[in-house]
Amino acid sequence: MTVASSLPHPSPRRILMKRARAHRGLLIGGTIVLAVLLVGLAAPLIAPHDPYLQDLSKRLVPPVWSDKGSWEHIFGTDALGRDYFSRILYGARVSMLIGLTAALGSGIIGTTLGLLAGYFGGKVDSLVTFIVSVRLALPVVLVALAVVSLFGGELWIVVAVLSLLLWDRFAVVVRSATQQLRNQEFVTAARAMGASTPRILIVELLPNLVGPLVVIGSLEVAHAILLESALSFLGLGVQPPTPSWGLMVSEGKGMVFFDARLIALPGAAIAILVLGINLIGDGLRDVLTPEGRG
Repeated sequence: MTVASSLPHPSPRRILMKRARAHRGLLIGGTIVLAVLLVGLAAPLIAPHDPYLQDLSKRLVPPVWSDKGSWEHIFGTDALGRDYFSRILYGARVSMLIGLTAALGSGIIGTTLGLLAGYFGGKVDSLVTFIVSVRLALPVVLVALAVVSLFGGELWIVVAVLSLLLWDRFAVVVRSATQQLRNQEFVTAARAMGASTPRILIVELLPNLVGPLVVIGSLEVAHAILLESALSFLGLGVQPPTPSWGLMVSEGKGMVFFDARLIALPGAAIAILVLGINLIGDGLRDVLTPEGRG
């Protein structure tokens, strides 16, 4: 017996952790998203001003890096005299809340449909495939605009609309993976032992789909944040005076040639957050399925 063969083999969890620590993109993306998440959670503690407080005597105060700026308003104020730095901080809460809840809702819908289609096949698979085809035929932005314009732009309505429009990727991937797993030995053994269908789906199959679900979920969080920003920019998403980054871009578009920071700051915040989430998604794909890199 050689020395190498006598050494204990590392566990799969340690192998994954080693890959994750060595993946620069995953670390950078995780740092960005964690920072935004902490900023959003701690916004009431670190925001220097009330993001809703209006003071027309201080409207359009320049930022601290300007000649006439001061540390009282680090990013200056908007057209209504509200502190822009505080609104940026609170906007992180709105973006993360919408992105995470919409991805969770769409994940539940898509995973359920994908599991049923992949496990049962036949007519169930045909029905789910038809539903997915119908969903793919619907333009997401136009449908979201129509629904939100009819029912209003309250936060829970935006989340519900995005959840009902972003589940197709979950369904397609879970369906394909379930078709490959349903005839595996562990599923056959569970079926032979008398396990019920819900137990097979939830206990046996679902844990083996965590990797693809995490990757898709991270990408859908970024997708939901961008869609919410687009809806808010068009005035049909989160409604004033809620500090949403997309809404802040919309409110500042009239001053783009006179005070570009009103668009540049929330726009940069959206871009950085989406970049971080996409880096996490790409990194998780590489870590969980290294054979799929190329």
